[in-house]
Amino acid sequence: MDEKSSLPAHRESPAPTSGRPRWRRQKPRRSSALRFLALGCLCFIAFAQWKQLSHRPLPPRNPDITLHGLSVKRLQDDLATCAKLRKTPQDPIGLGRERNARYIDGHAPTLIKNATVWVGEPAPGTPPDAARKGAGYSWIKADVYLEHGLIKRVEDNIELFTVAWDTEVYDAKGRPLTAGIIDMHSHAGVDSLPSLRGNEDTNEMASDITPYVRSIDGILPLDHQIQVIKSGGVTTSLVLPGSANNMGGEAYVIKHAVGRPDGRNETSAADMLADPDRNWRFMKMACGENPKRVYGDPGKQGPTSRLGESWEFRHAFEQAAKLVREQDDWCDAAAARGVHHMKSYLPQELRWESLGALLRDQVRLNTHCYTIPDLEAFVDHTNEFKFKVRAFHHAHQTYLVPEILKRAYGREPPASALFADNMWYKAEANTASEYAGKILYDNGLTPIYVSDNPVLNAQHVVFEAAKAYKYGLPYHAALASVTTAPAERLGFGNRLGKVKPGFDADVVVWDSDPLSVGAAPVQIWIDGTAQYEDPVELKKPAPEPIVPDESLSKIPEGPVAMDEVIFTGVSKVLLNKNVESLSANNIVVVSKGKVTCIGACESELRAAAESNTPVVKLKNGYLTESFTVFGSKIGLNAVDAESATDNGASGSAFTRAEDGLALDTQKTNVSYAYGVTKAISAPKLSGQDTNHGTSVGFLTGALTPLSEHAVFASDAAVHYTLTPSVKSASLPDVSSISAAVAALRRKLLAAAVAARAAAPVDDRYSEDAYLRRVVNGSLPLVVTVHSADTIAALLKVKAAVEKELEEQKEGAPARRLRLVIHGGAEAHLLARELAEAQVGVVLAPLLSYAASWDQRRALTGAPLTRGTAADRLLDAGVPTAVGPDEDWVVRDLGLLAGIVWKNGEGRVDERAALRLVGANLYDLLGLEEPGVDQGHFVVWEGSPLEIDGRLKAVGGGRGWVDVWE
Repeated sequence: MDEKSSLPAHRESPAPTSGRPRWRRQKPRRSSALRFLALGCLCFIAFAQWKQLSHRPLPPRNPDITLHGLSVKRLQDDLATCAKLRKTPQDPIGLGRERNARYIDGHAPTLIKNATVWVGEPAPGTPPDAARKGAGYSWIKADVYLEHGLIKRVEDNIELFTVAWDTEVYDAKGRPLTAGIIDMHSHAGVDSLPSLRGNEDTNEMASDITPYVRSIDGILPLDHQIQVIKSGGVTTSLVLPGSANNMGGEAYVIKHAVGRPDGRNETSAADMLADPDRNWRFMKMACGENPKRVYGDPGKQGPTSRLGESWEFRHAFEQAAKLVREQDDWCDAAAARGVHHMKSYLPQELRWESLGALLRDQVRLNTHCYTIPDLEAFVDHTNEFKFKVRAFHHAHQTYLVPEILKRAYGREPPASALFADNMWYKAEANTASEYAGKILYDNGLTPIYVSDNPVLNAQHVVFEAAKAYKYGLPYHAALASVTTAPAERLGFGNRLGKVKPGFDADVVVWDSDPLSVGAAPVQIWIDGTAQYEDPVELKKPAPEPIVPDESLSKIPEGPVAMDEVIFTGVSKVLLNKNVESLSANNIVVVSKGKVTCIGACESELRAAAESNTPVVKLKNGYLTESFTVFGSKIGLNAVDAESATDNGASGSAFTRAEDGLALDTQKTNVSYAYGVTKAISAPKLSGQDTNHGTSVGFLTGALTPLSEHAVFASDAAVHYTLTPSVKSASLPDVSSISAAVAALRRKLLAAAVAARAAAPVDDRYSEDAYLRRVVNGSLPLVVTVHSADTIAALLKVKAAVEKELEEQKEGAPARRLRLVIHGGAEAHLLARELAEAQVGVVLAPLLSYAASWDQRRALTGAPLTRGTAADRLLDAGVPTAVGPDEDWVVRDLGLLAGIVWKNGEGRVDERAALRLVGANLYDLLGLEEPGVDQGHFVVWEGSPLEIDGRLKAVGGGRGWVDVWE
């Protein structure tokens, strides 16, 4: 059928029969009439009802309910809330208060006499540009009067008759006094130590977007780490949720005074709040690798990429912005028409309330961002949704893009909350620079140094600032980075971070300049209350504030390889062997990469002058052996969290480190550039702190394992692990510490029996073959262990094996297992037993802070404990060395040795301290150290044990010397 045939046929309309309208011609139907009648009846009934109701009195109206059925009181409360929503907080005042809101009645005033005070700001009248360069800053002689939780006076020679009659007097004896240290990135209390699953409340991982959770709900005041942190002079911390989520939740600023022992009335998180009035709120967000790793599950949930993260951020901000708009509309209408006319209550949604407060500029935001794309995307978010970031945390690449930070919304660019030199732990951190703080400061930005406790021990967060000074940040800016700068970013710029009248009475008296190696508090006041009745005080020389060294501000250039070079101005030669005929101003001549003369070297000087040999003039030069890093994964790993760059875990296999050696990485090259020319590394068992197999001794400056002299000990030692991590390491028949100890005992005894029977060895690279070398004394046995109880079990294993060896050869000299403890946080508890058993210890870390249960009895040092593990071991005569607990510590080996020297109260001199990261290791392992005779040495300007020491040249046994200008 075609289209036309489907249409209906056209019909003509019939012609009208008359001229009248059609409706007039037709008669009304009966049904229509009935409908009209019914409608009329309904109208009459409605009218009658209206007349009746209009004359009946209405029931009395409820004044508490509007015509729309809403509570008047609630509407009035909502209108009052509108004022709170639109109020932007101001930094709480300092000067003008009569008392600190945290002050507790009954605490006597304190007068600190004879202090050397760092006020924290330049002298009045100093031009801002000059002040930024350090002008106007100085240590001053002054007394400090604390009353009602406030600093009331900072003056020279405050007389007793001018202060309250019950004032307690403290004599600072000329020591340095600063404001309390502020750690702007901590998880103390929510990530309690020692780490236990039941106390872990760092991240709420029910969702990637959780701005609604609060760290205060998980802060455990009884976390002992809070007291450890305080013992480092830290009086205030920003306790953040973790960085697993893009939006982690609200943070809180606390002070480290807890309960009655610290002068408080109660033990609670609320009592620890630095600002009881809660003027500002705080929030934590994170971008980059963490959230996409934790939440990324392709096809199920995201984010799986930085692209997805940006959407997560923008979507969450849009929900909050929508809530803010709805609230503003409601508040405007209620204010204009009155609450009685409102048809709904104020829109509120707890899920987005805190994020809405951020958009209203009531929340100070801190965001974990490492990389350029993270930073740039987040800066875009700030401008799209009009909110401020107070600081980017970790922020390892901010030094590369200061202009991106300056584009962030708001008048003041975000600060960068950094580590000084903690890097390499993930790809995001691999482009970090120890000079980041200096570069940022030079570009008009603000560096702040933090701990991320327990990532770093916040007890020593001031050490991060000290290293920042070492790496070029001006002295005054380094001190500010843990005092005034974080105070300002937290909104406490009028209360914390300075020693001025009106500020909170949080002050610290130090035993030495706080930026010097080993600096420790001798007393701490929080809100004017002394925190220690009888603090441990180290015996040290009279403190002298550091005279800022402007030469540190120059980032070293180089290195330049030189075959021949002469160094003048060498004031100290600290080699393993004494050098005769030394003066106070020596010359060191280097030829073909080896030291050929030390002393006057007159003939060498004349020959050098004729050949135009380069001369490097030093101020307070030092010549030392190069360092050795022991127990790290350097040479076996480039980026900790990236399996592609890692040798991998041994698990049940017993492997050789030499077989997995991979050189010419950032780790090996930086090690060399910091004077660590030698390393002894073992394969890991399961985690970074575990070892299993045989270690290799190698040169960090070698290009490949086949480079000349690259490997100086193919099998340096046999390594096992007896930390709790062994329980999940996939070892056969090992699911407990006792099983691991039993397995080691069984293997050693079997090796002893096999050695006695002279049974043939099928594979000389097998575990059995190496254990035979252990029991015959030709290889040392190194066990990674912290617990004193497990060390005790290990000593019993050693005794059992030695008894078996003694029974095999009656009358022959007793053979001993050369056992070395690696880790040793609790080794101090068995110092006498270790010495008697001739067992050495490599402390890794040097200063444990009880991060795990098997380290819970670690010594944290003054002012909490008398001595550290190193002190106790040295006192008992235990052969002792120092190794890193993480690879990035390679930069700090000289400074760690310096801590033992400075805080050891005479236990070691400079030479002995340097042996802790060199010769002592070789004595423990029975190896010959590649020393200065083989071209391994370091030339320094200043002492390598001091914060201002700087490496100038490295000889790494390669036939030349590398020199940094």
